[in-house]
Amino acid sequence: MAKRPGLPEQGPGSSKPSRPSREELQAAVGRTLPDVIAPGLNVLFVGINPGLYSAAVGRHFARPGNRFWPALHRSGFTPRLLGPEQEEELLPLGLGITNLVERATASAAELAPEEFRNGAQLLEEKVARFAPCWVAFVGIGAYATAFGRRRVQVELQSETIAGSRIWVLPNTSGLNAHYKPAEFAAAFSELRETAENSPNMSARHPGSILSVAPPPHSRLHISRGV
Repeated sequence: MAKRPGLPEQGPGSSKPSRPSREELQAAVGRTLPDVIAPGLNVLFVGINPGLYSAAVGRHFARPGNRFWPALHRSGFTPRLLGPEQEEELLPLGLGITNLVERATASAAELAPEEFRNGAQLLEEKVARFAPCWVAFVGIGAYATAFGRRRVQVELQSETIAGSRIWVLPNTSGLNAHYKPAEFAAAFSELRETAENSPNMSARHPGSILSVAPPPHSRLHISRGV
């Protein structure tokens, strides 16, 4: 795996990077993050693009307040709550992370529609190369824009990408006020349960958490749409 850009760690024995300063955030504009990826994953999560905080610390979904990591755990994807600094621990579980658009911005609103469409083509090539069972988009709008879809909902999609099944999840950004933590967990849990029951899933990663039941509180109703 490529060496990651980022900030110094807080101190001896700490794996958590320090918080970036305003200057460091500005310096992160346009920066890219290495994928957390390997061949034959069970689920490849696709973010929109790196935010400046994530780009500055060199980790995915790293901004405090993002619900991605808690949702992974509460839904049963991970056996314990991981932080962005532990993202490499996803690979033995058959999970990975990439982004639809590679360059970091302060807001996804700064991205042009053409960037999403180009990102879709690059993602298809990546999926064809690494062949994950499932591709899970973390955000309705990015998926809809990139692939020209209308009326997208948080659920299994009818199409595939390079032979991999597609699932759309809600955007886990702290700015998404339409979902509460329990609803994020439920949305992720529905994907996990569907993936668990997919043919040949456990054969790819025998140690995957997909074979382990999620915490009872993750089985909740899902609110559709964002």
